[in-house]
Amino acid sequence: MSNEPRVFVHPDVERLAATVAARFVTKVDALIEEFGEANVVLTGGSVGIQVLAAVRDARGVDAVDWSRVNWWWGDDRWVPKDHEDRNERQAREALLDHIPVDESRVHPFPAADEGLELDEAAKRYAAELVAAAPSNLPLPPFDICFLGVGPDGHIASLFPGSEGIRERERTVVAVRNAPKPPPERLSLTLPVINSAARVWMVLAGADKASVLGLALAGANKHELPVAGVLARRTTIFNVDAAGAAEVPSSLIDPGEFWTARDEAPDA
Repeated sequence: MSNEPRVFVHPDVERLAATVAARFVTKVDALIEEFGEANVVLTGGSVGIQVLAAVRDARGVDAVDWSRVNWWWGDDRWVPKDHEDRNERQAREALLDHIPVDESRVHPFPAADEGLELDEAAKRYAAELVAAAPSNLPLPPFDICFLGVGPDGHIASLFPGSEGIRERERTVVAVRNAPKPPPERLSLTLPVINSAARVWMVLAGADKASVLGLALAGANKHELPVAGVLARRTTIFNVDAAGAAEVPSSLIDPGEFWTARDEAPDA
């Protein structure tokens, strides 16, 4: 199967969240059955957190052995651990506090009140990635990486024109002077994101329409970071009708979100 991006348009953000959540539950269950565990990278943002909240109500959620899932984050804000803006806190409140996770498999970024400097925290998370990787791989084998997309085209905390979006060697970067608050953050780099087997992007709203259109048209990833996303197997934009306004109809997947293609061995 080609890993070229596919676009799935949902009528509204509520349907988007419910459909992606249902697909996530089914896919994680299948991954655990096949490999004994799953590695998932979480995102923040309003739509990303809405998807996590929808997982709680998805059919089959209680049948999944969530203790076999390794949870990672694509980025987080450099704020205290219990701060309301922290992606980890939002993910826990939306989902992780409501399912039986194994806390030893939950890998949040360090927080600002844990006694580390920002650069040291980036190195700490990079070391955690290495420690969790199989002996034959440099990183954990990420099965699903969720990403939100900002109105400026940023992903994780990789912003247009930033040093982070150009990074090719480091796996984790310390972000300073981010164009939206808070200015300090931690983020995975684009090569790490693209190492995932599947990247599922979730975005909604008319303010994302031009960003999505430019990304699909092949914009420069340094100017529009989302244009650089390409997973190893499956790259999907899940978008509501408003966000898809500038997507050519030829690029919109004509099938349902859940297709026979997605169930192929390499999906």
